[in-house]
Amino acid sequence: MNEKSAIGKWNIGIGLWVMASFMVYGFVLIYLRDFAPDKEAWIATYNVSPHFEARLAHVHGNLFSFLNIVFGFLLVKLPVRAVQAKWISGLTLAGLLMPLGILGEIYLRLPPVLVIVGGLSILTATILLGIAVVQMKFTSV
Repeated sequence: MNEKSAIGKWNIGIGLWVMASFMVYGFVLIYLRDFAPDKEAWIATYNVSPHFEARLAHVHGNLFSFLNIVFGFLLVKLPVRAVQAKWISGLTLAGLLMPLGILGEIYLRLPPVLVIVGGLSILTATILLGIAVVQMKFTSV
């Protein structure tokens, strides 16, 4: 396996593990809303902080995990130059800081720095991958 393929492989593997984690977190949210002893209190504050942010973390965690899987697959399959692939891979992985940062805000009272860094990272990775794809020269068989 060449170095570039290994980079995409990391995005796929980490993306799957983080996705599984946020799926489990989704089950926790379902429990809190539907089965917990104080579910009425949870439902009453469903659209305000921190419950709204918890759902944002769940959705963005799964979305950004899926993007890591897709970007990793594309990095393995497409002829993206190794230097570009490293940047795209790293920035896509750093994008996972966004949903983790939301959880950090909720449970650890952290400032939103990780959310901003993660969001900008995944945006930059998307732009760079788009540029790389447009620059590719495909040969017909």
